[in-house]
Amino acid sequence: MKTFKRYLVTSALPYANGPLHIGHLAGVYVPSDIYTRYLRMKGEDVISICGSDEHGVPITLKARNEGITPKEVVDRYHFLNKKAFEDFGITFDIYSRTSNKIHYETASEFFLKLYNKGDFVEKISEQYYDEEAGCFLADRYIVGTCPHCGNENAYGDQCEKCGTSLSPNELINPHSTISGSKPVLKETKHWYLPLDKYEGWLKKWILEDHKEWKSNVYGQCKSWIDQGLQPRAVSRDLDWGVPVPLKGAEGKVLYVWFDAPIGYISATKELTPSWEKYWKDPETRMVHFIGKDNIVFHCIIFPVMLKAEGSFILPDNVPANEFLNLEGDKISTSRNWAVWLHEYLEDFPGKQDVLRYTLCANAPETKDNDFTWKDFQARNNNELVAILGNFVNRTLVLTNNYYHGAVPERGATDENDESVLAEISAIKKNVEASLGNFRFREALKEAMNLARLGNKYLADAEPWKLVKTNPARVKTILNIALQITANLAVLLEPFLPFSMEKLRKMTNQGKADWANAGRTDLLKPGHHVNKASLLFDKIEDEEIRKQIDKLHQTKRANEQESATILQAKEPVSFDDFTKVDIRTATVLEAEKVPRTTKLLKLKIDTGLDIRTIVSGIAEYFEPQQMIGKQISIVANLEPRRIKGIESKGMILMAEDKDGKFVIISPEYKVSNGSPIK
Repeated sequence: MKTFKRYLVTSALPYANGPLHIGHLAGVYVPSDIYTRYLRMKGEDVISICGSDEHGVPITLKARNEGITPKEVVDRYHFLNKKAFEDFGITFDIYSRTSNKIHYETASEFFLKLYNKGDFVEKISEQYYDEEAGCFLADRYIVGTCPHCGNENAYGDQCEKCGTSLSPNELINPHSTISGSKPVLKETKHWYLPLDKYEGWLKKWILEDHKEWKSNVYGQCKSWIDQGLQPRAVSRDLDWGVPVPLKGAEGKVLYVWFDAPIGYISATKELTPSWEKYWKDPETRMVHFIGKDNIVFHCIIFPVMLKAEGSFILPDNVPANEFLNLEGDKISTSRNWAVWLHEYLEDFPGKQDVLRYTLCANAPETKDNDFTWKDFQARNNNELVAILGNFVNRTLVLTNNYYHGAVPERGATDENDESVLAEISAIKKNVEASLGNFRFREALKEAMNLARLGNKYLADAEPWKLVKTNPARVKTILNIALQITANLAVLLEPFLPFSMEKLRKMTNQGKADWANAGRTDLLKPGHHVNKASLLFDKIEDEEIRKQIDKLHQTKRANEQESATILQAKEPVSFDDFTKVDIRTATVLEAEKVPRTTKLLKLKIDTGLDIRTIVSGIAEYFEPQQMIGKQISIVANLEPRRIKGIESKGMILMAEDKDGKFVIISPEYKVSNGSPIK
């Protein structure tokens, strides 16, 4: 494995339009912090970079809805999240923001270098324009009826009811959220990064040179590349963001996906005048910690930007995690279905490590995982308290009771003693290997195995029974138990920094140094340890009940709000209703639409013809589940192109109170094409 002089660790810039929740922590920031702490303990030259992503349409929409400026929105959440990170023990070397002057300068310079080299493609296209407001409309400023589920409040980029990705021209009856008027199409010029030009290079760089990347990362990159890459716009018609630094580009800003990753560079510049050694020296290892929704930006688009610029290194690894769900449901900021970090810190003071432990032990490293409050309680009570805390407490209490806190001499050892001592070193190597390969769940489990080993060792040796009959043997037993304790204070430091600092004060150890891990003489004979205090305390049922009740109250409020929104529509005449041709059909073939997560392409037999329908149901149905299923469709809906596929019709679905969709099927099989009246 290649060795590096230094490390540049970046963590996805959280969007400054809301607070942090446990999904963010599990996906990005806990693993990033574990890895950075580990490198620091090894004495590596490492910097950890993060900050607020403060541009983009959602921020301007939030500001408009609240009647404040975008600057007021980003200020609010930048400082809220910065403090929450600090209180939670996430140790960035800098937490910057993309509204800083140095970022505007850095992003502008980056754009101009590519522009002057001729790396961009200029295109004139038609986009929606609000004539009353006098401005072009970003996708989120356009609302209309979703062609898939009929939601009348779908945005121009996505329907948040059915989750389908959209483009503004797919919306039925689009209108501007600024003036309420119907927008018109108007020509506008933008600059595009020609990803297609770099397709051959990306194939080699990712698909051949980085086969060691996590399967979810490698697989998503391969899917994008195999489908063929297209030029991607780097500018937008907006008034909030980094202005495009060209004459004649007034009213245009850098697109947020282009602007935000440059924030890593500008933050490093802000941190140190020696920033170039972290970004331009091939002996630096750059590692991006992100969630799976950012894979394409950090593995394809940003590397192409860096390659085009020409003087920067490329990421060596991008260990992206999947998503964390909450109590069996997707975390949703719009529905307030989340555990917010700043609220957790208020509700569970001093228990940062309990959440860090739970999120790491149940991290969505290879697939989506679920956080439940019951599991959180069980992890604390059955593992942190009963295993780790119990072993440490017994060891230190016995040492203080028998030897007034002085570490006893290790005398003659038997075969079991030697096995335990050898296991200390083996566990250290296992933890190290897992951390080096970004397998944080595995690393934590291995480190906790040392506490399990210590508990078993004490339980088998029973020093409290031998202390009067074989005191020399007890000294050896407690010396070994103390070496295990001292190793725990090192091995668990990246995962449980608050608790391990507390433990090192109990054992009178200095700063945690990874070089000491695995040693069996960390605490010398005669070294004094302090009295034991509880590392963790039990979390009672009542505390958990409060959190579950809070979530249920949120769910009920969301259901009531949904019930209010989903009122009956205006009456239509019988003649209008009879114009809708609803018929039965059978699904012949089904497949996912490439580069989407919500869409299925269905080939159906309507009894009238064989046609294709694109439907946003991939979240609820696998393709194989749909084959052979009889469905009901609107057969005479005007065809629409969705992701380049002509879709002729719409599947009838029912949405239940939990936001899940159910297909409307005949009670028993009928002929395809049977009219539904």
